[in-house]
Amino acid sequence: MIADQLCPTSWRAKPGGFVGLMTLYESNYLRMSWLVADPRAVRSPASSSVGDGCDLYLIPLEHSRYTSLLRLTYEFREDGGTTHEPDLEVCVYHDARLAEVRALRGVERHPAMRRWQERLARELDRRWARNMMLNKWLEYCAECGHRF
Repeated sequence: MIADQLCPTSWRAKPGGFVGLMTLYESNYLRMSWLVADPRAVRSPASSSVGDGCDLYLIPLEHSRYTSLLRLTYEFREDGGTTHEPDLEVCVYHDARLAEVRALRGVERHPAMRRWQERLARELDRRWARNMMLNKWLEYCAECGHRF
């Protein structure tokens, strides 16, 4: 397993700054590779089941020579409906070995999430928040044993 603790970080990288954000994208890429060996090979929706945990879904949205756009989500079925939480679009940059959240869906369903998103005025702050969420969730999913 690749340890993202080995990501070289510039002494100038500060949380909330651009250099630190790029390091976070690199960490996201490494953690994503724990779950998905080759994102380019994902051509149809896939799911990962572990014990009594939630099923994790990986849906390919778009592939190009240098990028793959994937949707990563849990799916909850209740009261005859389906809810996806968290529901992220993740862009994997194969050549740069980076991964970033492009979209966070479902924020409007939860008032607390909507308020959290509204407080993040700067785009850089929004990117930090979304990508920290992805980073922690990928770590959690890998620890649970999810693999595609």
